Amino acid sequence: MSDKNKVNSISSTAQQSSTPFIDIDAYAPKMMANRVGQVGISKAEMGFLTTLALSILAGVFIALGAQLMMLVTHTATSSFGLNALVGGVVFTLALVLIVITGAELFTGNCLIAMSYFAGKITSGDLNRNLIIAFIGNFIGALSIVFWIYYSEQWTANNHLLGAKIVIAANEKVNLTFGVAFARGVLCNSLVCLGIWLCFSARNNLDKVLSLLWPISCLMACGFEHCVVNMWLIPMALILKGNLLVMEAVERVNGGPLDLANLTLFKGFMGYNLFPVVLGNLFGGIILVAGVYWFAFLREPKK
Repeated sequence: MSDKNKVNSISSTAQQSSTPFIDIDAYAPKMMANRVGQVGISKAEMGFLTTLALSILAGVFIALGAQLMMLVTHTATSSFGLNALVGGVVFTLALVLIVITGAELFTGNCLIAMSYFAGKITSGDLNRNLIIAFIGNFIGALSIVFWIYYSEQWTANNHLLGAKIVIAANEKVNLTFGVAFARGVLCNSLVCLGIWLCFSARNNLDKVLSLLWPISCLMACGFEHCVVNMWLIPMALILKGNLLVMEAVERVNGGPLDLANLTLFKGFMGYNLFPVVLGNLFGGIILVAGVYWFAFLREPKK
């Protein structure tokens, strides 16, 4: 080889070695687990007011997603499965807003229990985040009850939208403890799996597509999400006192609807929220965070 060719070869090799490698593939599960671990630390270090503000936003986003789901499904009389799927797809809006804007969702934050199991944060850190997120989500969801009520959107289509909200809420407060708990477990397993998939994402489009399928599944299947219920049931508690809404309920139901359990403490707090929260915690912390900690972050015994 001539000296000139040698120089060109060396120059080409040097140029290749100095070219940065850009990895555009999705993060592998082990890398996803490490990313979750780091996020858990940052959430533990977040200030009280910041956590509360972001939690209120998450409650607002969930309530808006639930309202949209009620709107697009309230007139359906057939094709139950397809109708439920459409409702689930549009509800995904809520999780997209939460994940991309960095809001704090009680159910999704169960995933940071991976950081606790890995010894990166304390139990106090985890409990603090979940408690603040729960309170903030409740405030945010109730604020949308106020705005939706005074916007009078529930009067749409001759009050059939309001009727849909009342009927859906009444079904939730008539579940047995075991059914509500089991649906809560399944719901937050899917929520946390959706959040888990987002940690494989390289961009926002990846995150949207990652959330679409698990979130659509949980809403289409009728699983129980405590933050959704923080908006839906209080909204129904207000609307059940409206004569025009109750007339629409009777038209849809084919007669009077028994609303004996649609109450604040007995129905909402006791029959629904309590078992659903327990189920959400078990599904998110044990079945998702615990399993993925065991698979990817657990230190093997020597």
